[in-house]
Amino acid sequence: MKAMVLERPGTSLVLREVPEPRAGDGEVRLRVSACAVCRTDLHVMDGDLPNPRLPLVLGHEIVGVVDQVGEGAGRFAVGRRVGVPWLGWTCGVCRFCVAGRENLCAEARFHGYTLDGGFAEYVVADERFCFAMPDGLADANAAPLLCAGLIGYRAYRAAGDARRLGLYGFGAAAHIVTQVAVAEGREVYAFTRPDDRESQAFARRLGAVWAGASDGPPPQPLDAAIVFAPVGPLVPAALRAVEPGGTVVCAGIHMTDIPAFPYEILWGERVVRSVANLTRRDGEEFFALLGRIPVRTDVRIYPLSLANAALEDLRRGRLQGAAVLVPGG
Repeated sequence: MKAMVLERPGTSLVLREVPEPRAGDGEVRLRVSACAVCRTDLHVMDGDLPNPRLPLVLGHEIVGVVDQVGEGAGRFAVGRRVGVPWLGWTCGVCRFCVAGRENLCAEARFHGYTLDGGFAEYVVADERFCFAMPDGLADANAAPLLCAGLIGYRAYRAAGDARRLGLYGFGAAAHIVTQVAVAEGREVYAFTRPDDRESQAFARRLGAVWAGASDGPPPQPLDAAIVFAPVGPLVPAALRAVEPGGTVVCAGIHMTDIPAFPYEILWGERVVRSVANLTRRDGEEFFALLGRIPVRTDVRIYPLSLANAALEDLRRGRLQGAAVLVPGG
């Protein structure tokens, strides 16, 4: 099969012909229909995340059709459309797993990092960590839901019941969260790079009440903010933007260093917290939510062979919504 392979961090992906994987015990194999491109893929490729499996097939927002079922696997029949997320396996017995916090399992494995992912024609996955995909969305539009949607949803929940919600970095996750927040009657304030008028206009079209530069304040104080951009200095900026008692959620798996800031912008019972990975319960809740709130994902489709171009467009901020790779597209 064809796959885009990372041979070592700090280098571009290479198109290779590699053996087709086989579904093992409890696994299913998918013929990949679409795989969205995530900033985490950039962090793995650039070496920001340590010790990836090498050589590695990136990609963890995977939609495909089951074409092989391993011994003992019975959740999904051949021909079923399935989604594969970042979280690919957990131990199930540690204190975090037992407490329903499997996202913090020290032994966890992740597609596109410690397990091969979906920048390929086929992928295998533990069926317990896959999701049945909802009807009504094309494969390419469904793919960003598997990370931008799921991590965005976990970060959104962590922000509490904020009526005025700030989103720093208006990419794939923010454009999904905005639609959910607006449907639930909240006000969204979108922060972008200072010169990014296109993203600001995009945010307003999706229902944001305000969109402006991340180096300035919002027109009124926020109840909470989510920092999607991997830019440490945005954390004190967000703290200055939220009212006393407000929460700042850091939603990325990697971020540049957060600079020192005066205690006064944290004081007043403001909270800074992170979200890590996802749980299967997040997926169940999120896809149930989509049954009540229709979400449209804006995507730009690339053939699998142009994965490096898609990653570079993401790095340079040349996308609205998400990039999606399509094998043979």
